[in-house]
Amino acid sequence: MKRFIGILLVLMMAFTGAVCAEGAIPGLEDGVLTVAMECAYAPYNWAQPDDSNGAVPIKDSLLYANGYDVMTAKAICEKNGWKLEIKQLDWDSLIPAVQSGVCDAVIAGQSMTSERMESVDFAGPYLYATIVCLTRKDSKFASAKGINDLAGGTCTSQSGTIWYDSCLPQIPDAKIGMPAESAPAMLMAVASGAVDFVCTDMPTAQGALIAYPDLVLLDFAGSGNDFEVSDEEINIGVSIQKGNTALVDAINAYLKDKTADDFNALMAEAIKVQPLNE
Repeated sequence: MKRFIGILLVLMMAFTGAVCAEGAIPGLEDGVLTVAMECAYAPYNWAQPDDSNGAVPIKDSLLYANGYDVMTAKAICEKNGWKLEIKQLDWDSLIPAVQSGVCDAVIAGQSMTSERMESVDFAGPYLYATIVCLTRKDSKFASAKGINDLAGGTCTSQSGTIWYDSCLPQIPDAKIGMPAESAPAMLMAVASGAVDFVCTDMPTAQGALIAYPDLVLLDFAGSGNDFEVSDEEINIGVSIQKGNTALVDAINAYLKDKTADDFNALMAEAIKVQPLNE
């Protein structure tokens, strides 16, 4: 009888383990969602010296991360009962990090392009981003009404983005310089006069206007002479390791009921508390 009970207990434990394994999310066995981002791309994400406004510690750093991406990551974790861990990585290291398992997800203002989808899976979108330009108020391009009015100008954008790879080449006779390594470097290029204008997305531009009041935002939407972009290029998503459908589904469970207005309202909060606004 004791032998029968022992066998029964073993079978029950094996069955329970199988159920848990089947429902487990790869990489989250410890209940911690490790998210990578630049922490240098306001208002999407930035680093700050303290935990004000709900900032989260950056792993292996004395700094804290905040911004729209951090706010989104916190909400996703709260929905799923996870703890959040933030890792700071360079832009070009983000996709390799999620591929190799250094992080569970990248939440860093990435467009959900088909090219990226060859390397990672995506959850989302968690934002819809309009493409715009920034120039100085005293620039001859400050009154531009469409991309044709930017013809012949010197320009740049951040490396590895659709702004640089897809949008700038649409401007007639654009003199496209070397790509900037980061969003701050891109903004400094136009603010300093190194280039006539840069191409970016609406949230980045709105945040930049606070830091650089001498800049002006050029939005060509509805002009009939705007950048031609696909939905995949302006849909911002969360990149996940290929095949981790359980994590994609868990993140989408939070995002599926969110509207563009919800996203924009949260982005407005991020812009309001970004360090350059203080």
